[in-house]
Amino acid sequence: MFGYRVPAPDEAMLISGGRRGLGGAPFRVVTGHGKFVLPIFRKTRFLTLSMCEAEVTETCVTRQGIALHVRAVIAFKVGNDNESIVNAGQRFLSDQDQMSVLTGRIFAGHLRSIIGSMTVEEIVTERQKLAAEVLETSKTEMAKIGLIVDSLQIQSIDDGDVGYIDAMSAPHKAAIQRQAQIAQAQATQASVEAEQVAARNQAEYARQTAVVKAEYSAEVDRAQAHAAQAGPLAQAHAQQEVLAAQTELAQRAAELRQQQLVAEIVKPAQAEAERIKVLAIAEAERMKIQAEAAASYDRVALDRMLIDQLPQIVKEAAGGLAGANVNVLNGADGLGEIAAGLVGQGLTILDSVRQNLSGSEPRGDKSDRQLSLPGLLSGHAERGSGKGDGPVNVD
Repeated sequence: MFGYRVPAPDEAMLISGGRRGLGGAPFRVVTGHGKFVLPIFRKTRFLTLSMCEAEVTETCVTRQGIALHVRAVIAFKVGNDNESIVNAGQRFLSDQDQMSVLTGRIFAGHLRSIIGSMTVEEIVTERQKLAAEVLETSKTEMAKIGLIVDSLQIQSIDDGDVGYIDAMSAPHKAAIQRQAQIAQAQATQASVEAEQVAARNQAEYARQTAVVKAEYSAEVDRAQAHAAQAGPLAQAHAQQEVLAAQTELAQRAAELRQQQLVAEIVKPAQAEAERIKVLAIAEAERMKIQAEAAASYDRVALDRMLIDQLPQIVKEAAGGLAGANVNVLNGADGLGEIAAGLVGQGLTILDSVRQNLSGSEPRGDKSDRQLSLPGLLSGHAERGSGKGDGPVNVD
């Protein structure tokens, strides 16, 4: 629209003519919005509020009298408040490039002043302190002309051909080089030690691997040997068991044969010997009875008959032993007891016969009696006198 003016975001619009601005300023300041301006009666100008840069290259003398070439860069702008805009507008509105020139000169003077109060060591090692002091001393002066400084950077400090800075840094360089050499030596030593450790570890690993392989090989060999011996050992064990079984069988066969020999030879021989012994005892007893019968006149005929029959009686009693299985419990004493028992039985039979004959018939009929030996023996067996029982077991 005709007569309506709007400043850019980084500009301040200055309207002169008509009313004065704040604080008696010769113009009014408009920022951030537009305004109607009467043509011919009002005049409009624009002041930049954007960032500006000023570079300072100055030769400064330190407190030690050493000349240093210092290069610094200043970033500044016009303040956003009306007072700063008015101050800057009154000074730089017609030639705004003069802001950088004037700012450089102001900072060059403050830079020379601050460096003159410091040593080279302080300037080199404390650049930030130098910049802060320069900013602090120039703040008031810059505010008077409506400018504010955003930053000050000391870009380089050089003593030219004097070599003071190099000399100052020489011990540090030497120390750094020495430390670098030490570090390099330590690194080399550490590398060598690491290589040695790695070599030892590899050797140890190789040794352990060899040991494990040897143990594994030995174990495999033992297993193979055991497997190879398992068959013969099993066969030998089986043969040993067969031999043991055969030995036991042979022992049992020998015991059986011994029992058979005892049953077939020893016991029949013992029975035959017992029979002969019984016969001999019976013969002796017959002779004894015969002698006693000769002394008794009244019973001569009866005793004679009984005496004649006694061997037959004993023979009949002993005949049962010939085919019997006799177990002799007491050895020779047992055989004697068997013989005595047979004779005793024979005598008992004789005594029984004598008593029967004496009690049942008159004495004068003795010559006419006939004795039946089987009948006498049968009757005696039925009565069971039991006087001949001894330690004999007849099967």
